[in-house]
Amino acid sequence: MGLMLLLWMPASASNVENSLVVGIQSTRTLTVRPLLPVERDMLSVYNLVYESLIWIDDEYNPQGKLAQSWETSSNGKTWTFYLRPAVTFSDGTPLTAGDVVASAQYILDRANDESTTDSGFYANLKYFISSISAPDDSTVVVKTSKRPCFGLLYAMTFPVVPASLVDADNPPGTGPYQFNTFIAGDYAWLQANPNWWQAQPQVQEIMFSFQETQKAVMENYEYNRVDAVFSRSIASAQYKSGTSSLSIGFRTNQLECLLMNNSASELTREVRMAIRSVVDVSKIVSNVYSGLVTPTNLPFFPGTWMYNDSLSSYFQLSLQDARRLLEDAGWGDSDEDGVLDKLNSEGKLVRLHLRFYVYEEPENDVRVEAANQIADMLSQVGIDSTVEAMTLPNLRERLSAGSYDLALVSFAMDPVPDPGFMLMRGNSGNYTRYRNEEITNLFEELRTKTTQSEYQSLLWQIQSRFAEDCPFLCLYWRTGNILSRYMFTTARDVREYELLRGIESFHP
Repeated sequence: MGLMLLLWMPASASNVENSLVVGIQSTRTLTVRPLLPVERDMLSVYNLVYESLIWIDDEYNPQGKLAQSWETSSNGKTWTFYLRPAVTFSDGTPLTAGDVVASAQYILDRANDESTTDSGFYANLKYFISSISAPDDSTVVVKTSKRPCFGLLYAMTFPVVPASLVDADNPPGTGPYQFNTFIAGDYAWLQANPNWWQAQPQVQEIMFSFQETQKAVMENYEYNRVDAVFSRSIASAQYKSGTSSLSIGFRTNQLECLLMNNSASELTREVRMAIRSVVDVSKIVSNVYSGLVTPTNLPFFPGTWMYNDSLSSYFQLSLQDARRLLEDAGWGDSDEDGVLDKLNSEGKLVRLHLRFYVYEEPENDVRVEAANQIADMLSQVGIDSTVEAMTLPNLRERLSAGSYDLALVSFAMDPVPDPGFMLMRGNSGNYTRYRNEEITNLFEELRTKTTQSEYQSLLWQIQSRFAEDCPFLCLYWRTGNILSRYMFTTARDVREYELLRGIESFHP
């Protein structure tokens, strides 16, 4: 199955010409530091200026960018990347393997620095690279004893800058654009890079107007001060594609989940499966998120090669099945008050009441509403729950201590397709306290597979085990909108951190 189409273009839409003005939210980026990005939208700016060894295509497959080709040893512990010839930085300096090594080493040093509280956006590199070297100017050798697997290619998507400028402001890049001007809190002006190794882009200039709030970003669009804006706000769903404005959907890396504490005596496998049988995600999508999410049953994006489509039978909604599962777990309504109860091991009557925690964030003020809808759905089968909103630090404390029953949360998922952090026994993100030796062994095996077919086979087995055990519920991926007066891309998979993906090759 191919990746879902995220782009809508009415026949009457205008195509971009040689320039574009984009409004984004930016207050914390004080200097151009591509190896240490601090704001989400600025990553989309950096991705126009800086390139990586590997890029991920519309089918979510790794492809060569600065790397022309690569090979791996039979055990996957040595990966050799061969650079594309005749690539230069925007200042005319030739790209060498030493630049790749220095960029990676800068990221690794920070990621492995225990004294820093911010390991950096690309810190996942430390899980793959034991050492990186350049035997010559065109060859990069990566040694990995940690995860010698296909997933390494997804980690090789970090930006490359000149070796002498890894810790400098505004280093040159090898990408289609270069910074002409950057004024923090005001604007950035990008111009086409005359030394780019591919064909010159049609769009020669891109201006980014920085605003303090998402509201100010949207006002600039409404008053026609900018050509396009990036928004994850639910309010942006009101804008529809038409003759003068496009709504280009993009997917984020934010996976929303309903966590269930597997160590809670009430939340046996039967009860967890019953909860899965009554939570109607489609109603939450339409009633709460105005369609700005993509439903998912598994911790991968639907339609990609990673997603196991054969498991849909596990996720059918049925109040009847839920009631049967609850009855099998020993729950009934002895006093007919609408809430299930049963005698515990001490002969005491206990009610099926669950502590349900949720947190809010500035750009997602509807999560509490979603939690209340889920609580209403659970009440249909006699599961009582109390929704309590709290700050993220407080919820993290509860999750870490295991002092909760249900929690509606989001995970910022890594580009590397490996959700072991939330499913392997003892891992930091396994807040559900899910313990399954088989699934832990499958992840360990996954991290030794160097081909896509082997890697996919293990991912699908992991998802089968996940569907059978139901440790928690994957609900939906958050999505957003690019509102634009001009069409600027033909990319099918526009995604967070690459929101102007394809503009460099757009030639209508």
